[in-house]
Amino acid sequence: MSSRHLLLGLAQRYPGLIFLSVALGFSGALFNGISTALIIPVLLSFLGQSISAKGSPPIIQVLLSPFTGTSGGQNILLMAGAIVLLLLLKNVAAYTNALVSGSLKRTMSNDLRERGLRLLLEVDIDFYVKTGIGDIINRLNNEVSRAASAIATLTRTVTVGITALVFVGLLLSLSWQLTIVSTALLTAVALVNQRSIGRSKQFGQELSESSRAYSTSVLDLLSGMRLVRCMANETAEYDRLQTLIRNREQAEFKAQAVSALIDPLSEMTGILALLLIVLLGRTFLVNQVEAFSAVLLTYLFLLFRTLPLIAQLNSARSQLANVSPSIAIANDFLRQDNKPFMKNGSIPFTSLKQGIHFNRVSLTYPGQKKPVLSEVDLYLPKNTTLALVGSSGAGKSTLADLLPRFYDPTEGNILIDGEDLRQLDCKSLRRSMGIVSQDTFLFNASIRDNIAYGCSQTTDSEIMEAAKQANAYEFILQLPQGFETQIGDRGVLLSGGQRQRIAIARALLQNPEILILDEATSALDTVSERLVQEAIDTLSRDRTTLVIAHRLSTVQKADQIAVMDQGRVVELGSHQKLITQKGYYARLCEMQFEHKTALTLEPKQTHLIKISHQFRTLLTSLVGGLGLMLMVS
Repeated sequence: MSSRHLLLGLAQRYPGLIFLSVALGFSGALFNGISTALIIPVLLSFLGQSISAKGSPPIIQVLLSPFTGTSGGQNILLMAGAIVLLLLLKNVAAYTNALVSGSLKRTMSNDLRERGLRLLLEVDIDFYVKTGIGDIINRLNNEVSRAASAIATLTRTVTVGITALVFVGLLLSLSWQLTIVSTALLTAVALVNQRSIGRSKQFGQELSESSRAYSTSVLDLLSGMRLVRCMANETAEYDRLQTLIRNREQAEFKAQAVSALIDPLSEMTGILALLLIVLLGRTFLVNQVEAFSAVLLTYLFLLFRTLPLIAQLNSARSQLANVSPSIAIANDFLRQDNKPFMKNGSIPFTSLKQGIHFNRVSLTYPGQKKPVLSEVDLYLPKNTTLALVGSSGAGKSTLADLLPRFYDPTEGNILIDGEDLRQLDCKSLRRSMGIVSQDTFLFNASIRDNIAYGCSQTTDSEIMEAAKQANAYEFILQLPQGFETQIGDRGVLLSGGQRQRIAIARALLQNPEILILDEATSALDTVSERLVQEAIDTLSRDRTTLVIAHRLSTVQKADQIAVMDQGRVVELGSHQKLITQKGYYARLCEMQFEHKTALTLEPKQTHLIKISHQFRTLLTSLVGGLGLMLMVS
């Protein structure tokens, strides 16, 4: 889809406003042209010079005909009153047209932004992986607004063009010879300005690129402010952004300089045209001696009023050239044929009756050759827990992302109660799932709003009960405003454990049938981990749960443990079964627990081993200290 299609699509959505703007422009042009043509005869009449319609051009005769048959004084008053009325109507039309054009621009800007927001809510997650958030924000705000202004500029161009045509028609009626000369001169003006218009398009492209770079960098800086402070890199970041700001300002200055050059060029050429026409006027109007002064002055006055219109047309062309890159960017942003969209199923998901089957699932990301998942075959019965363990990059989180259909497998399928996941309605499916991950996202809002997010019909008592079950109620009450406390961007005013418990409370309030826990305790301290784990145990009770864990101590009670390596399931079984196999899972346990035997011994034996270890550690420290004292002495 080309940029032209975007403009045509917008024009077809709002034909009424566009037609009204053009009609007002045409009316204003007529009132403007007629009043301009009458001004010179009225001024000459005030000066005592009689105006004879005989020998005058037909247009003068037509304009003066309504005022013939009256006395001189009344004639002048009638003509003056007509001019005032026409100018009043012209200005009313211009004022109304300005309001309509402004409304048209705002409406189209809102339309494009709403379409952009709808697209962002429907496009696949993969789009956000490949596109920077700063770039998206710049497109949704700056580029879309500039693209919408192109329609308003086009409408204004049409209005000015109609006005110019009316004036040109009047000029042709007065003297076609002088008009040919004027047209040639005005064509020369357009040719002179053509290079400036080309440069304006180039600078408009530079402005769009610099705006995108600046928006992206500012968002990255704000998101990574803690890292910037930790690395004491404020000066370098300031210098980098200062360069981007100045590059943007320079591009904007170049575009403005080129646009501002058009009016002086048009004015200089217009003065030369007026001087040349005065010299040629006596030759071309020699047969209209009686009305020579009135005709020539009227022609020059009309031409003088026409020249600014030509300058406005050239300026509008320059503005269109300047925003044309934004039209292309907005068009590319709003296109759907070049973005990934997931086809939604038609079967609403009601409840899980049997279980979830990952049926020989494989996944390869677009543009990559190596698969992330290879023939994963797992079954998760209802109300049981399946834990995924393995080293980083084994494919655990990717497999979990397939369940809420953030991605679709390239081979195989996922069956829920025997129904292909792709046949189910995404919204009803995702509403039945609760997801708690290591990187918990919280909105810059109150704790109440974050817990109740997605549950608009919830009550205060339900929110409090969810907070209590998530071990979050006590710390919430200790905050300055309790549940109404604003927690900052991404919940920065809370600790990691507190953020996790807020997320668990949100999931509890949602009451999901299927639960996905993605390393929810891996980045927490011991105390926070205990509190969060207790909340997770409450959340997981009587639910179908898929757990991704880095700390193996949190998954020992799982009904099944799937050990993954390089996108494949290499072991499957309970904790005790996998330990006895002495395979990959047992080696992982050895790396996390100090004594492998402690995993299989009885609790009393384990306690004795811990006491023995503590005694040996104390004895070693004592011997080392004595040795150090002997060396010093």
